[in-house]
Amino acid sequence: MTVAGLKHYAGEVICNMENREQMNIVIVGHVDHGKSTVIGRLLADTGSLPEGKLESVKEYCRKNSRPFEYAFLLDALKDEQAQGITIDTARCFFKTNKRDYIIIDAPGHIEFLKNMVTGASRAEAALLVIDANEGIKENSKRHGHIVSMLGIKQVVVLVNKMDLVDFDRDVFNSITEEFTEFLNKININPINFIPISAFNGDNVAEKSCETPWYDGHTVLMQLDSFANRKEDIQLPFRMPVQDIYKFTEENDHRRIVAGTILSGTIKAGDEVVFLPSKKKSVINSIEGFNVNSAEKAGVGQAIGVTLKTQIYIKSGELMVRADEIQPVLSSRFRVNIFWVGKFPLIKNKDYKLKIGTSRITVKLAEILNIIDAAELNINTYKDQVERHDVAECILETVKPIAFDPISHMELTGRFVIVDNYEISGGGIILESVSDKGSTLHHNIGKSEFFWEKGLVSSNMREDLYGHKAKFVVLTSGNEEYEQSIHKIGKELEFKLFKSNYTTYYLGIASHTSDSSDRDSQIRQIGELAILFADAGHIFITSVFNLDDYEAEKLKLLNQTHEIKIVNIGESPFDSFVPDADINYSDIGGVVDSLCELIKNYNKNGVEELWDRSITRN
Repeated sequence: MTVAGLKHYAGEVICNMENREQMNIVIVGHVDHGKSTVIGRLLADTGSLPEGKLESVKEYCRKNSRPFEYAFLLDALKDEQAQGITIDTARCFFKTNKRDYIIIDAPGHIEFLKNMVTGASRAEAALLVIDANEGIKENSKRHGHIVSMLGIKQVVVLVNKMDLVDFDRDVFNSITEEFTEFLNKININPINFIPISAFNGDNVAEKSCETPWYDGHTVLMQLDSFANRKEDIQLPFRMPVQDIYKFTEENDHRRIVAGTILSGTIKAGDEVVFLPSKKKSVINSIEGFNVNSAEKAGVGQAIGVTLKTQIYIKSGELMVRADEIQPVLSSRFRVNIFWVGKFPLIKNKDYKLKIGTSRITVKLAEILNIIDAAELNINTYKDQVERHDVAECILETVKPIAFDPISHMELTGRFVIVDNYEISGGGIILESVSDKGSTLHHNIGKSEFFWEKGLVSSNMREDLYGHKAKFVVLTSGNEEYEQSIHKIGKELEFKLFKSNYTTYYLGIASHTSDSSDRDSQIRQIGELAILFADAGHIFITSVFNLDDYEAEKLKLLNQTHEIKIVNIGESPFDSFVPDADINYSDIGGVVDSLCELIKNYNKNGVEELWDRSITRN
């Protein structure tokens, strides 16, 4: 066959495959256990080789007095690739009546594992090849670990070279029993064990008369029985929020939430939820650049949406439909990560995790096991992840994030880790992990300082100043009050100061570059509050759109002092209950209400005053 003809054939195969269902599979096995022979046999028996290729390889072997091996077919394809013919031996294709298959492989374990663990490639099923004559080798177990770490659930074991043991049923059963026990220990439940001879074709494409005792599927039948992943458009709707645009000219009051749809579809009238804030609204319109509004949108489209109810959300949130399966919200999760950083990944160091459009501080909490990608050595005792290691570990973020486990959805289950402004690792999220105690308590506990205090007690300061120390936090979920709460805090400080209260105001800027900066500022303001409260002051801060996690964090940081969280107008909280709610009228009115609250409390010591809602018209 000419080079041009082969190129034309390859093009036809690819073109035809684009119109049919595809499934990615991975085939792994110990050296000389027959993995390449299995692949060659699948290509030959399904008619997926270039025309005349099988015959030409057999003729070459005859002329050179070499026994023919189906593995030679892969070598021949590699030779043609070296001559410039576009056949990718790292992605072999074969087809059945049901679907087309792509065998994901790569030259070298490092490249293969990097692609698989970072999500650049994704396999829906795995075939593990074991030599019936040699039995289970250490490398067989290593490959089992790899399949487990990749999160592949559809696993079938091919017990190859059964002809070398005379198709002995006892040999097959012994391998099945031993390897099943091992796989179960690493969280793999194999779907089937198939006795085959890849060289002779037994139980590959056709049932073999050599194994009357086996009544299960052939390899091809088993592959066709696998469940394939859904197309992105069939999956639940997911759109990471890229930005929020506001318009002020020509009386245009729209707020457009912009992003690119990763999966599913959305239409006007759909109720949506933004995560992790859990805020809800309804799609009013779907906008595009320089085009008319659309009724619906789907996968891959970069869109903007307007909402019927104006809510305050931030870039980095994940927009989902309320009537579909929701993502997971968690701050601890089990992951597989491929590390390429200049420095090792170590425990208890702050890194940046990027998932979707979100960026958040993350720590390595626990290492479960590590595979050296070059040597496939498995280590469960290392305390850091080196360059080119694949690690199964537990990561912990400073607050919950929204994600889908990789087994459910790919695009919202992938992440990268940034260290010193460089992408140093990538990986996939396998599942949420329950907290070992409160993550919030854990994070705060690690930052406690032990100071040497002076001789002046809090009671002595209270007697001198004539009031109790207190930490007052002002917040609001109304976007139009974003600047007002800062003005209220300043006016409150001034009015209390004029009334001989020892007070100090310090607010948090509303706009920070990412959630990591925001979390750092929340911690800093909480720690400053401890110092001011120790000094007997009424410390006032204003934090726009405080969420449940941030409020709880401030409460925990200041649990030895009085802290009062006051919401003004619409509440930003999901379930957290503030100490007081004040309806906004004007700045002066709100300041008067707050002063009344503080003065009455300090005069009477009546805690109940903080538990009632105050409305000032």
